[in-house]
Amino acid sequence: MISQEMLKLGTSKSVIRELFSYGQQRAQKVGFENVLDFSLGNPSVPAPKEVQDAIIDIVKNNDPVFYHGYSSSQGHDGCRKAIADNLNKRFSTEYSLDDLFMTCGAAASLNIVFKALTVSAADEVIVLAPYFPEYKVFIEGQGSKMKLVSSCNDMRLNLDGIKEAVNENTKALLINSPNNPSGVVYTKDEIKELTNYLKEMEKKLGHTIYLISDEPYRELVFTGEPVSFIPNFYDDTIVCYSWSKSLSLPGERIGYVLVNNKCSENETVMSAVGGAARVLGYVCAPTLFQLVIEKCVNVEPNLEVYKKNREILYNGLTKMGYNVAKPDGAFYLFIEAPNGNSEEFSEKAKAYDVLVVPGTGFGSKTHMRLSYCVDTEKCEKALPVFEKLMKEFK
Repeated sequence: MISQEMLKLGTSKSVIRELFSYGQQRAQKVGFENVLDFSLGNPSVPAPKEVQDAIIDIVKNNDPVFYHGYSSSQGHDGCRKAIADNLNKRFSTEYSLDDLFMTCGAAASLNIVFKALTVSAADEVIVLAPYFPEYKVFIEGQGSKMKLVSSCNDMRLNLDGIKEAVNENTKALLINSPNNPSGVVYTKDEIKELTNYLKEMEKKLGHTIYLISDEPYRELVFTGEPVSFIPNFYDDTIVCYSWSKSLSLPGERIGYVLVNNKCSENETVMSAVGGAARVLGYVCAPTLFQLVIEKCVNVEPNLEVYKKNREILYNGLTKMGYNVAKPDGAFYLFIEAPNGNSEEFSEKAKAYDVLVVPGTGFGSKTHMRLSYCVDTEKCEKALPVFEKLMKEFK
């Protein structure tokens, strides 16, 4: 007998991955240039040259035992110090290397944090829909309950919904800004209003409510307004970060957990993070890429292609009459299907070899996600197809 829950997870395919696989198979028949695949959030911009240079330098000038060997479970001191220094310079904080725990990307960070915080099956983590589908797997897999709150119609923060959801079982609230799948960036005023409310509820309920900030897209912002750094607004914040998108390193799996140094019982929480990583088998983050990050932590991403793609698609689609939340960050559009049925729209788009992900897995049957981290030519070629589809549905 095996775990039926794990069997279900292993046999139920991710909608995103399934669509991507379909696109790969279809491309072998009609050519990759003829499949307009907007399914996967896989950065099309290559990693910066500084990353390649750092790898070469590390390999040429160090003993292989060093860069292929274990680091401490928490991570190399030099890497964590470099990250702390970077955060302190950018956000006027006072972090030390002891506030950071290196991980195998944001997915590992989130699982570790949920494991560290879960005390009983009654614990609830509030998540705003639409949301990254794996949140449900991560939260429930580590023993808590996911409690959904719908965002506002424009994908903004729904504080009224959050107020209705918070109760004595609330262990944490998870936010993601810039957001996957909408690309929306929460404003400073929204964050202030949210964190002021959470402070009130901590006092009223008599226990800590953690604010978990999932930040793989923090550097991918297209406006002059920077993304609010949540720990500066709320002491009990835990940040889960990844360089998968900002440095185009999704396959290298490198990120961190930051436990805010003003967090209640900071040292205890950090110890629990270490214990959770141990239980989950995260021996250490990839050593070579900890050393790369130490050298490249200040490198900024090239956003020009993403900016161009966003303008082409957002302007083109809204002109056709599509309802699209304005994305200020990440590299996604969350588009309302003209007939309110994203699954039907996605299937019809496949007939034209245009692949967009139905929003069911993201918590919305009416919307679909388009990932525009692709060649600009594909964005331009997709617009006439979207125009045909709009006419068909009208």
